[in-house]
Amino acid sequence: MNNNLHNAIRALNNKEVIAYPTEAVFGVGCDPDSETAVMRLLALKQRPVEKGLILIAANFEQLKPYIDDSMLTDMQREAVFSCWPGPVTFVFPAKASIPRWLTGRFDTLAVRVTDHPLVVELCQVYGKPLVSTSANLTGQEPCRTVDEVLVQFGETFPVVNGETGGRLNPSEIRDALTGELFRQG
Repeated sequence: MNNNLHNAIRALNNKEVIAYPTEAVFGVGCDPDSETAVMRLLALKQRPVEKGLILIAANFEQLKPYIDDSMLTDMQREAVFSCWPGPVTFVFPAKASIPRWLTGRFDTLAVRVTDHPLVVELCQVYGKPLVSTSANLTGQEPCRTVDEVLVQFGETFPVVNGETGGRLNPSEIRDALTGELFRQG
């Protein structure tokens, strides 16, 4: 594992928020199982907890502890898996045990299996998904480079050094059960 990822994992284990490149923009993320880490991320972003968050993962297995996919038909499951790995986020029913700091005011959780090689490696090494939201302060444009992250969040902010996937738009968001489009990709 390179030093870049090693430092990111250390920061995650310390309940810190990190930045990393995704398919279109840099994301900021943290340990989804740490209320302390999630509250730090929400404070940093000035984001209300009610909005809920997205989890990004290396594979579907990593998402299973968080979502209830038992209601999905084979056809719905096929529709989801035809988009993964990739830049499409799906909203699933959340397991009843999932804390409100992840789901917000919803009984659902937005999740994505990424195809960004660096994020896949990060989630594999970390052993679980990350909370993922765009790396930008309220009112600012999402960061697309390491330098932009350091300008907005400070020179000492932990960043996984790498390039975004080159997509122009943030991930599309769809309902896993109905296919309804919530955000165009």
